[in-house]
Amino acid sequence: MSRFMSTAICALFICSICSVEASAVDNVAAGKTTYDAACVTCHKTGLMGAPKLGDKAAWAPRIAQGNALLVSHATNGFKGKVGMMPAKGGNAKLTPAEISNAVAYMVKSSK
Repeated sequence: MSRFMSTAICALFICSICSVEASAVDNVAAGKTTYDAACVTCHKTGLMGAPKLGDKAAWAPRIAQGNALLVSHATNGFKGKVGMMPAKGGNAKLTPAEISNAVAYMVKSSK
């Protein structure tokens, strides 16, 4: 393989890693929009055992588990000791980015 091809492949690999990392940054403002459209029903009132937005005591142990787990629970659904989280909050049209942004918004609002 030529030196040029090796360099080109390495450059493409590095660019692909940078693109993934850049897209992994959550947009909290967009998360509020998703929260208002899809999450507010349960997370405002505590319906089905959902932690209320801004309830630091309820959110602290969840936040301690990390955003990746929170996003996984929001995406795939979760049944806990106190309540349950339907997959995608019951809205199958939510994208992974929308879910991640909504989780980031709720975490930020509940610290």
